Amino acid sequence: MNIFMTGGTGFVGRSLSKLLQGRGHSLKILTRSVRDKNTDGGRVSYIEGDPASYGPWADSLSDCEVIINLAGASIFKRWTSEYKQKLIESRIKTTDNLVKGLAESDSKNALFISTSAVGYYGFHGDEKLDEECSSGDDFLSELAVKWEASADKAKETGAEVIINRFGVVLGKDGGAIPMMKPLFRYWLGSPLGKGSQYFSWVHITDLVNIILFQIENSRLEGPFNCTAPCPVTNRELTKAIASVMKKPLFMPPVPGFAMKLVLGEFADVLLKGQRVIPKKLMDAGYEFRFPEINQALEDVLL
Repeated sequence: MNIFMTGGTGFVGRSLSKLLQGRGHSLKILTRSVRDKNTDGGRVSYIEGDPASYGPWADSLSDCEVIINLAGASIFKRWTSEYKQKLIESRIKTTDNLVKGLAESDSKNALFISTSAVGYYGFHGDEKLDEECSSGDDFLSELAVKWEASADKAKETGAEVIINRFGVVLGKDGGAIPMMKPLFRYWLGSPLGKGSQYFSWVHITDLVNIILFQIENSRLEGPFNCTAPCPVTNRELTKAIASVMKKPLFMPPVPGFAMKLVLGEFADVLLKGQRVIPKKLMDAGYEFRFPEINQALEDVLL
């Protein structure tokens, strides 16, 4: 298949690109700079452009059967009013532009796979959340709702739409692990706040294989929780990392008020969390390579 991808040079995009090439697919990756990019034996071409600004890059959508939208500024940063605007624009404008380009292209029956986040659900304590649960009312929830609504407009072009609600991605070369690993290496690992908040995660290998699974199964559509079937509490995660790294765990929990002083509103994402279950993926027959946290951590930490 011919596949167009935004965010293809990021952590998830690099792994996904490698997997798709291995399956014989051809890729067009939109990037702000094509310098020092090779063509990977002809299966990948890089198109220069900013997805948040509509431009000539959109012409490249015309012969593509699949559009994968991975673009979006990281949420792992203090949310000032300026940065909130960046979070909004990097998601909504990019998605709007892709849908506009798709509408003006010849690809009327494309598969449009767009990213969202488990933050869609808001904060529900230990309640299990599947794809039928409603959205929350905090900033991240409202952003996810708008993001998904933007992607759903692709249906007006005749496209099938899949929306992937990512959990926290675990991998060796990106995601959450590089931020956490140094703390445990120097015996500074500890739970955050009460430690009872749930952490919905997914191994990078599963995440990219989920997207491949969706591409190769035409019957799938709508929202999907891209998380492992066994979410853990923050306290369980902390103990698991310490155990896998064979490091002592004696530091007291990081106080919630201290995190809020440093991180502001974003601290709630780390202190509250969601207990998300990938019901639709399991019902569709996807088999997770890394369903358990210890197994996943042994792969990415050792």
